[in-house]
Amino acid sequence: MADLSNRPVRMVFTSRAGGASSSPYGSFNLGDHVGDDPTHVAANRARLARILGLNAAQFVWMEQLHTNTVTVVDGPQSEPVEATDAIVTRETGLALCVLVADCVPVLLADHSAGVVAAAHAGRLGARNGIVKKTVETMLELGATTPNIQVLLGPAAAGETYEVPKEMAQDVEKHLPGALTTTRKGTTGLDIRAGLVRQLLSLGVTNVDADPRDTITDTDFFSYRREGTTGRQSGVIWLTGAA
Repeated sequence: MADLSNRPVRMVFTSRAGGASSSPYGSFNLGDHVGDDPTHVAANRARLARILGLNAAQFVWMEQLHTNTVTVVDGPQSEPVEATDAIVTRETGLALCVLVADCVPVLLADHSAGVVAAAHAGRLGARNGIVKKTVETMLELGATTPNIQVLLGPAAAGETYEVPKEMAQDVEKHLPGALTTTRKGTTGLDIRAGLVRQLLSLGVTNVDADPRDTITDTDFFSYRREGTTGRQSGVIWLTGAA
């Protein structure tokens, strides 16, 4: 196993495997707002903390409402950060978390400046500039666009994410590059593609995207596929390593 102890930033995406939750949340559901047994969610979050070598109190969660609100956090939070869809910090050891089940989890870091962020980019949030605003907030805290690294996690892919034509055209107007055609020949959206294009336009060129499709890949929770289901997470934190 690779030694990760000297990495200044850690980025992790979870899957649905290896947790305590029962169907339809089986099994590693990290969402506490989807109807799952709270004790199962707590057990799953505690397991995540153990695996990552962190304390559960170090995790910062969001009350995600598909907004374009970005919040800077500077310490542990006893409750999810209210009504926000991106969180940014300069604090070492503070694990920023984003919950998803088809939306794009976006993890951003400038380890030279010591600034990290996690953003929830669903159709509406992406359309309304949540990732752009997250980058702008990072810059205000000392990050620079050439040094920002971005990782987009598993999400609904353009090949399967069908939406009405008018909706897709509206998103395309605000997030160019998102409009696509599904493998069925219907109108679709590829939010990751639109976000990559947006990030490049901002001068952020260190961008990687996990291509896996949550709608078709049963290793992940998918609201589109299942309706009532759990949530996987993206997690990012500054380790304090040089």
